[in-house]
Amino acid sequence: MKATVYHGARDVRLETVADPIVKEPTDAIVRVVRAAICGSDLWFYRGVTQWEPGDRTGHEFVGVVDAVGSDVRTVKPGDYVIAPFVSSDGTCEYCHAGLQTSCTHMSNWGDDANGGQAEAVRVPFADGTLVKMAPGMESDPAKLASALTLCDVMGTGHHGVVTADARRGGTVVVIGDGAVGLCGVLSASRVVGAERVIAVGHNAKRLELARAFGATHTFNSHDDGVAGEILELTQGGAHSVVEAVGNQESMELGLELARPGGTMSFVGVPHNVQNLPLRPLFVKNVSLHGALAPTRAYVETLMDYVMRDAIDPSRVFDLTLPLDRVAEGYQAMDERRAIKVVLENGL
Repeated sequence: MKATVYHGARDVRLETVADPIVKEPTDAIVRVVRAAICGSDLWFYRGVTQWEPGDRTGHEFVGVVDAVGSDVRTVKPGDYVIAPFVSSDGTCEYCHAGLQTSCTHMSNWGDDANGGQAEAVRVPFADGTLVKMAPGMESDPAKLASALTLCDVMGTGHHGVVTADARRGGTVVVIGDGAVGLCGVLSASRVVGAERVIAVGHNAKRLELARAFGATHTFNSHDDGVAGEILELTQGGAHSVVEAVGNQESMELGLELARPGGTMSFVGVPHNVQNLPLRPLFVKNVSLHGALAPTRAYVETLMDYVMRDAIDPSRVFDLTLPLDRVAEGYQAMDERRAIKVVLENGL
C-alpha cells in the first residue's frame, strides 16, 4: 500500500510500504477513504518537534472496515467508521470516565508504522476505538468530510468549550482561527448555545468563516489594544475562554480576557510557552484547564448534530487533494494558504 513517511523538516513523501495485517484478535484493518492534515502536524513538519526519519504521519482518518480480529464485536467488514485521533480499549477506568486520551492502552496513530495518511491502517482495540458512521453519512460528501472532523478538530474544539464551562446564554471567547478554534466557535454557538461568541484571530478569511459558524464578534489579535476592546465589550472579561493556538502570547491573552471566577481551557498543543503567568490566575480566581481532547467521548453526540444539519464543520476544509499529493497539502498549510486539507483515497 501507499503511506506518508516523514524524512525531515518539510520533507514528507508517499511511499510503498507493507500492507497492515491483523496482529491481535482485537484489531481491525480499515481502508482509508479520507484523511486530513492537522495544524499540529506542522510542528514536526517545520522541525519544531523532533521526529525520526521513517516515522508514519497522520492521525485523522475515516474509512471502511476490511478485516477484523476474532474478538471484535462492534464493527464488521463493510462498515464505514470514524477513528478518533488515538486508539483506546474502551474498558479501563479512564475510558469509562470519558477520558480516552488517558486510556491505559492508548496509542497514537503512527506508532508501530501505522499512520493515518495512508491507504490502510491497523486499528488496535477496534471495539473501543472505532465508531460506525450514521447510515448514509458515507454517501454525502459534506457529511463525510464532517465525519473526518470528528476524529480531532471538531471534538477538540467542542472539548475546549465544554471544559471552559461554557453555558447556554453565556459569553465565550475563542482565541485562534485555525480549524480547532473555528470548531470551538461552532460548538459554542450551535451546540452549547452561548449568546455571545467572540472569535480572536488574524486571518480575515478565517474570521469570516467564524462569523458563519456563529461568532457574534470577531477581533484581529494583531491590532493594538485588542484586549482592552474585548474587556470593554464583555464588561470585564468572559466567563469561558478557549485557547486554541498553543503559544505564549495566546496563553497570556486568554488569561487577561478571563473574567474573575471564570475558566480558561487550552486545547492548542503548547509550544514555545516559556512561563505561565500564575498571578492573574491567583488574583482573579480563574481556573485553568488543560485539555487533551478525548474526542472518542463526543463522536456520537456530534455526529447526531451533523446528521440533523445543526452543524457543518466540513467547511474548515478548504483544500482537497488526492493522497498522492500529500506533500502539496503540507506545504499549503505551512504557508497558510489552506486552513485544513482533505486527502482523498477512493469513494
